[in-house]
Amino acid sequence: MTDPGSPFVLAASAEMLFVDLPMERRIRRLHDAGFHVEIWDWRRHDLDRLARLHRDGVTFTSMTGYIRGTLGDRAGADELLATAAESIPVARRIGAWALNLHGTGLDDRGLPVVALPEGQEPDAAMWEQAHETLTRIAELGAREGVTFVLENLNRAVDHPGVPFAAAADTLALVSAVDSPHLRLNLDLYHAQIGEGNLIDLCRRALPWIGEIQVADVPGRCEPGTGEINYPGVARALADMGYAGVVGLESFASGDPAAALAAFRAAFGAAFG
Repeated sequence: MTDPGSPFVLAASAEMLFVDLPMERRIRRLHDAGFHVEIWDWRRHDLDRLARLHRDGVTFTSMTGYIRGTLGDRAGADELLATAAESIPVARRIGAWALNLHGTGLDDRGLPVVALPEGQEPDAAMWEQAHETLTRIAELGAREGVTFVLENLNRAVDHPGVPFAAAADTLALVSAVDSPHLRLNLDLYHAQIGEGNLIDLCRRALPWIGEIQVADVPGRCEPGTGEINYPGVARALADMGYAGVVGLESFASGDPAAALAAFRAAFGAAFG
């Protein structure tokens, strides 16, 4: 437990906080402040240093669990499976619990490598292929003893054209596969932009949630900087019995230490 008395395990993204520091120092700052740590694309990191940090006591809760590929077409699915398999030894080496997936690969700006045309949604064939792809992912996870998580995104602001972006889409896919080796990474920042009604969404998704990520709207900064009542969300999650990871995947509106304090105030022992 990262915050004694909190019902949740609190983590924070080293990709978005203390961004003026080298990565190793960012991770140590988060660890020293009492948080678990999340990273994105493992290829951009010095894996020897990450492994050393893990040996020193840093807990990595999640990392990107693939390099290339997409859910909704056969060639992309094969590529997704192959690169997910490449990611598993890295996750084991640094002790990362969750391997994160998206509807398609994202470039350096968060834009989809394979995008849907504006206004278009996945068709029946894409849905069928996505279900097959994720079934294969869950089988890979079961063989290797790891857990993949599928993250919802928003198409209106950050990730236009991503297929299967909505929380309703990721929930439908993950619940249909219904495997302990494939869970949801329910990102409430993205869900607020795309769908709203967050507490009801959490309640409907609860049996399949592997992790929850948070940032406020608008701006993608820490809780308390926007419109989401995160203490209310925290109380509702606790009442539902959720006791897993809540990850701060946000920028800091000012001082990163103050952003972490705001996050802890919303989801830590004193949130009630």
